[in-house]
Amino acid sequence: MGEIALSRIVAYWAARQPMRVAIYHEGETITWSELEWQTNRLARYYEGLGVGQDDFVTIALPNGIEFFKATFATWKVGATPQPVSARLPKFERDQIIEVGAPKLIVGVDDDDQPGTQCLPVGFEPPADLSGEALDERIAASFKVMTSGGSTGRPKLIVSATPAVFNLDQELLQIKLQGSMLIPGPLYHNGPFLWGLNALFRGNQVTVTTRFDAEQTLSLIDAQKVDIVYMVPTMMQRIWNLPTEVRERYDLSSLAVLWHLAAPCPAWLKQAYIEWLGASVIWELYGGTEGQGGTMITGEEWLLHPGSVGKPNPTCEMIIVDEQGKSLPPGEIGEVFMRPLTGQGSTYRYIGAEAKAIDGGFESIGDMGYFDVAGYLYLADRQTDMILSGGANIYPAEVEAAIDAFPGIRSSAVIGLPHEDLGNYVYAIIDAPANDVEEAALLAHLQDRLVGYKIPRTIEFSAAPLRDDAGKVRRKSLRQERLEAP
Repeated sequence: MGEIALSRIVAYWAARQPMRVAIYHEGETITWSELEWQTNRLARYYEGLGVGQDDFVTIALPNGIEFFKATFATWKVGATPQPVSARLPKFERDQIIEVGAPKLIVGVDDDDQPGTQCLPVGFEPPADLSGEALDERIAASFKVMTSGGSTGRPKLIVSATPAVFNLDQELLQIKLQGSMLIPGPLYHNGPFLWGLNALFRGNQVTVTTRFDAEQTLSLIDAQKVDIVYMVPTMMQRIWNLPTEVRERYDLSSLAVLWHLAAPCPAWLKQAYIEWLGASVIWELYGGTEGQGGTMITGEEWLLHPGSVGKPNPTCEMIIVDEQGKSLPPGEIGEVFMRPLTGQGSTYRYIGAEAKAIDGGFESIGDMGYFDVAGYLYLADRQTDMILSGGANIYPAEVEAAIDAFPGIRSSAVIGLPHEDLGNYVYAIIDAPANDVEEAALLAHLQDRLVGYKIPRTIEFSAAPLRDDAGKVRRKSLRQERLEAP
């Protein structure tokens, strides 16, 4: 079969399984032949708006068939999809638009984003546009993902992989013409990659609007799902269901459960291995940047409990101390990695610089150690980033939004443990006049931050939070609150 352009991949499967369902969402379906015809028409409309080779198209659509249609239409005109949350406040979206300068935004009304072409949710191209195939196009980058930044400003991670796919390449245990379930948000890198790669291999992809524990089990049963993408928060919510509810559904079709994006508690992983079988449970560790990563099966994990696996054969990985010196097995340091193809060969940033050391090794901010067998174990993050429900939250971004509110001198945002989410956002606020109303502050934050970044708890402090150099000691602030009675 070989390599095929992503602008041609839907046509490839439409020719082989035209009437098979390509995407299932909340009772709505689209077949491969419908997906090919409709995305050709949509691509022609994008082309008429001037979208072309290597332009960015910001996709601000909720999970659903429309998201996938916009993504494939983007590839068909040689452009690159750049997904963002559909619930992103305008303030945050404005910053991303400023950084990425997209040619088109899909999922936003015209008057919401002056100066940039927009198409609203539910847009349908005119009926007279042809659904016949377009000329083959290949974007230089197949995706651009958004990340918060340590500076409080968003950054874009532009993949160096062109918009092509090798149909002969086995990837992520996704079988040809199988059935995948994605219960996570498609604007996140993991769900995007898993969902699209499943479609590239001719799978039916079932996607939910948002995660629901029992619905997930119901869909695995009803859609005969053989592979599912999860984060540990989802796994825990399923595990918290009453046993009789969990056992109500037939999960015998499920061959692979991937979990990633956040550390998985050892007890929870052990429980899933006992429930579904060690061969079903797979874990991946790595960043959106793709410099490197690890992978571990359930069987391996039982021999190396707590590990996230050995480095992939496509990368090198080292553990270094604060001076950048390599550490021996068993000693915790910062994790640095480098693709065998060299630094910068897998991605580029817009709006940020990589954290790198000599030799082209880069860090995404994790701490860890290797055992003598070469298995990686992660420790607390070296950065202040908060992992909540599988989502990355950068304190500086939340603090910038808080500090813009009248009467606030400074703020410090930390993550504190949460049984369900892993961590939750906790804000400490220095407001000298003591006249800040929490309800008004939260309303201000709702206009500037997506929901999961808004602090669940706000503490007002009488003492200054920053030293004379303007530095905030988040680590000690967190420790003090962890030790408080």
